[in-house]
Amino acid sequence: MSTDPSIVVVRNEVQADYEYHCDALASYFPGARAVDFPAGERFDPDTVDGVVLSGSTAGVYEADDRPWIRDQERLVRELVDREVPTLGVCFGHQVANSALGGTVRHEGMTARLVEVELAGDPLFAGVEPVVAASHGDVVTDAGEDMAVIASTDYYHAFGTRHRRAPLWTVQFHPEFTGDIRDQLAEDFDWTETDYPFADVNAPRVFENFRSLVTGPDEHVAHRS
Repeated sequence: MSTDPSIVVVRNEVQADYEYHCDALASYFPGARAVDFPAGERFDPDTVDGVVLSGSTAGVYEADDRPWIRDQERLVRELVDREVPTLGVCFGHQVANSALGGTVRHEGMTARLVEVELAGDPLFAGVEPVVAASHGDVVTDAGEDMAVIASTDYYHAFGTRHRRAPLWTVQFHPEFTGDIRDQLAEDFDWTETDYPFADVNAPRVFENFRSLVTGPDEHVAHRS
């Protein structure tokens, strides 16, 4: 009998007013365990099948003031070593690359729908090339063994994946849909573009990740 995978959603938001993006992400993983990392909650990587690292209004370069960031970088390295399927979203994308020796810096806010070039990776199966971005920081150099799998005209390392371990990361927010567009406009000075939210089906990323968690052999065949 098959059972649902044990997935942990690591919540990284540090400001209560912005926790709705963590709520939106968690809604795509019903039954997952939520871990509030900034609040000091932790988990044993040996006890889970998959991990999702959420976004945050914190920056990875704030580790001196936010010691939990270095804890999460250590967690990322442990997940890679143990080959636990992991997906990093926005801040999760940045902290994963930073943990593996990459660099992140602040370059100014982008909050809009963007066109993205997606590699032929199983994480992006069926995903349309228009996604929601809301970030001020960028990965300027990907981490060691992290291959770029998504790019935009303003951001080369918009998505990455580890060449040997089942680690994927995306700068965009698959959880952002038209349902929270007004909240995004209020909080992040959302910019309208020629792309409507009707063109966005990025939550498919979460479905694909769940499939990768339940079928771990798939990541081996795609190694680059």
